[in-house]
Amino acid sequence: MKLLFGLIGATLMIAFLASFVIKVKEPAMIVVVLIGIAMMIVDLWNARDEPDT
Repeated sequence: MKLLFGLIGATLMIAFLASFVIKVKEPAMIVVVLIGIAMMIVDLWNARDEPDT
């Protein structure tokens, strides 16, 4: 269940940040957003085997 909610949250976060990046179009902001998304995906990947609480 945690993985499902994590995927939903990741999808919503990517959609929100994509709209922001499309409006701003600054290379530095795009890099910061991509780093944040990569960190989110790595954290989701590491949490996939943790037991649900």
